[in-house]
Amino acid sequence: MQFIKSVIFFFMEILETIVFIGSMFIALYIFVLQPNQIKGVSMEPTFKSGQYIFTSKVTYKFRGMQRGDIVVFHSPKNPDIEYIKRVIGLPGDTVLISGSNVYVNARLITENYIAAPTTLLPGNFAQDNIPIIVEDGFIFVMGDNRPRSADSREFGPVPISSVVGQVFFRYFPANTMSEIKNPYEKSFRTDKKNSSLFNT
Repeated sequence: MQFIKSVIFFFMEILETIVFIGSMFIALYIFVLQPNQIKGVSMEPTFKSGQYIFTSKVTYKFRGMQRGDIVVFHSPKNPDIEYIKRVIGLPGDTVLISGSNVYVNARLITENYIAAPTTLLPGNFAQDNIPIIVEDGFIFVMGDNRPRSADSREFGPVPISSVVGQVFFRYFPANTMSEIKNPYEKSFRTDKKNSSLFNT
């Protein structure tokens, strides 16, 4: 009888440990970070389809969003779908696409991370040489594979409230494991200097 009680006690301890660890993982997933799988080619060459990433849900509780951040957000067309894109314009910014060049607050941004030049399609939200002022509470986002990305050029700036979090780490496949760094120079990530080019 004592042996049976010992076995039951042993398994109860194991069960409690499993429940505790499971609860910790659930709490982490809900409040801190979530894993995401890259699906599609819109972020090539930065991410390949099938790779796995971690998205931090707490980054923006400690610092503001920055140009160059990669974020996961709910699609404006279908909130059940999550998109991954790069932040190009912050609230109050003026974004201008001229030819294949992208300007933010009249500053040409160097985009060494893109797969191909920026393209525009007739009838979409963004049009050539027409400035876009990003309203408060919104961000302007684009994929790194511009010809193959549905982003703010098509549907306009997205609400910050739809952002799930910041992509900060790629963990699978193992040979691609790496921290995701912001490619913009630090002075440009959050500055709010506006040129008179867009205010005349």
